[in-house]
Amino acid sequence: MVQPPRIHLFQGYGVELEYMIVDQDTLAVKPIADELLKHELGTYGSDFENGMVTWSNELVLHVLELKSTYPENNLSVLQHAFADNVKRINAILAGWNARLLPTGAHPFMNPLTEAKLWPHESNEVYEIYDKIFDCRGHGWSNVQSTHLNLPFYDDEEFARLHAAVRLVLPILPALCASTPIIEGKLTGSLNTRLKYYKTNQSKIPSITGRVIPEAIFSKRNYLNSIYEKIKNDIAPHDPQQILNPIWVNSRGAIPRFDRGSIEIRIMDVQECPAADIAVLELVIETIKALVNGKFIDHDAQMKYKTDALVQLFDLGIERAEEAMIVDVDYLKIFGANMPAKAGDLWKFILETLIRRGNTVLERWRPELNIILTEGSLATRMVKAMGGNPAASSVNNVYRQLSDCLAQNKLFLP
Repeated sequence: MVQPPRIHLFQGYGVELEYMIVDQDTLAVKPIADELLKHELGTYGSDFENGMVTWSNELVLHVLELKSTYPENNLSVLQHAFADNVKRINAILAGWNARLLPTGAHPFMNPLTEAKLWPHESNEVYEIYDKIFDCRGHGWSNVQSTHLNLPFYDDEEFARLHAAVRLVLPILPALCASTPIIEGKLTGSLNTRLKYYKTNQSKIPSITGRVIPEAIFSKRNYLNSIYEKIKNDIAPHDPQQILNPIWVNSRGAIPRFDRGSIEIRIMDVQECPAADIAVLELVIETIKALVNGKFIDHDAQMKYKTDALVQLFDLGIERAEEAMIVDVDYLKIFGANMPAKAGDLWKFILETLIRRGNTVLERWRPELNIILTEGSLATRMVKAMGGNPAASSVNNVYRQLSDCLAQNKLFLP
């Protein structure tokens, strides 16, 4: 794929959505992503470019990634393109009695026995990951996320963007949690995928850090303190130097200086493209307001302590929108003056931005109202399944979620 020219802040966005391929009847994982791609490419390959949306492989054969082929500045149009591609893929998968399933984790997959790694192009990367970390666990082979790539042009733009992104990361679980259940049981955490994300590479701690990125605001400092550390730490495990530290970095937001973007990676995929794009629009507009100094100035953003952000993030993993924020300094960033649940803070941010004339978010108000009024997808799922769900109840809810994906509609219990 040809690398597009570098663009400036908020001129375009890269979006990636990961979905599971499952059996239509049982919802068990079906490891046929390679066969699906072969169906379109004529041979085994890792990418099928279908206009605005490209289909790609992932680490395991039951997961397919849909991503914007190039940065897009109209996410409403991109949302419809994603939905159209989901329909096309489901029509093809029907030939294998399969369909796509959303959410950030499969509800009853056993990765120790069911995970099958991608065996084709670039599989040497997956093999070395598997050798180092054993990729059969939930944190590797049973995780589906939404990635947002935000552009920056130079060091000045990187500094402004990275400072703003760091402040928004801790409250993302309040919008995006969709993983309350693993191996058929409620875990007690609404964002279980992120619990695995935090620990699945603990063998080499520098890879993930504390998930919330360090307060580093220049390319030179980032390369010297983060990428050099990762490079040195993985060297004993990767004597053939297959792994690139830039790919390996697993913080919640990752600077890609080679292509001029910061990739946010800690959002669970939602039930349909409309839900994902609605969330992304709110996240983008919040970051944009921070970058433009509409909340607090850039210097104040850079000074905000990582420790405080990590504490907020950890609470959000467990409670999502119900996480109580008592950090007065954090609330003041957005102009809130009293302790608030994370979901209520997002409502406050949304209303603040719309009151200031943000027409983009007005377009997504119906979808955002569902998420902010009825709760994160995880909360809506738990409500629909009950406190101690039977297998039939779990199966029924995920079947509804698969229908939501096929029809591009939000889930309501």
